Amino acid sequence: MRIGLITPDPGHPLLAAAAALLGERHEVEVLHPGAGSAGALADVYLLKARTAEALELARALELRGAPVVNSAAATEGCQDRTAMAARALAAGLPFAPTRTFASLARLESATDLQWPLVVKSRHSRKDDLVVRLDGPGGLRELAPRWSREPVVTQAFAPNSGWDHKLWVVGDEVFAGLRRSELADGAGQPPRGPRGLPDGWAGLALRTGRVFGLEVYGVDVIATEDGSPLIVDVNAFPGIRGQSGAPEALAALTLRRAATAAG
Repeated sequence: MRIGLITPDPGHPLLAAAAALLGERHEVEVLHPGAGSAGALADVYLLKARTAEALELARALELRGAPVVNSAAATEGCQDRTAMAARALAAGLPFAPTRTFASLARLESATDLQWPLVVKSRHSRKDDLVVRLDGPGGLRELAPRWSREPVVTQAFAPNSGWDHKLWVVGDEVFAGLRRSELADGAGQPPRGPRGLPDGWAGLALRTGRVFGLEVYGVDVIATEDGSPLIVDVNAFPGIRGQSGAPEALAALTLRRAATAAG
């Protein structure tokens, strides 16, 4: 069996560990996101990239009949936070209500803002804007770097300051706690939860079905009454340091190839 990895970073710990497991019995090849789709198809591809070039390559492979995990459409669906919120809320997921502004100037001119407020780049990517602001003065401080950036806002929901990171590979759910970048003490080492609250694993799996994802992350906070609030969904996250995750990814890869082969 031939397995293709669409990634600029084949040394990423999760991907490298899964590839090593698969490489014991199968052929694993790396495709740079800018590579063309000509040549013989692999049996399955893993899409660990979100650039326009990577999505274009994944779509071309899908048009030729190859299975791609995650699909180009599902991966792209997690990049626009406006569309993400609309899709989640329409499906009844407990997602943070989200407003969209064409620019920071448009946001600053709004007269009905409630503080504190979380401001994020509309388009999710590495090193994007994610910040909590306690008043309008903070908007002016963001202007030099982010003035032309389309942004979304979410009301700040009081919480413990720890983000629950739920990662899913196929039907296996992994979890960790990470100090929120919006809270005091950001940068503290991540830690494992003592156990997920009832229903949270099911919520993560349901989120994947809504977004058509197979390998993904769901960022959840516990609000003051303990109920979950989803604040972000991302395709094919790092899932670092999770025992069993590489094995789950290798198994999912083989299942998808077998299913596609009929």
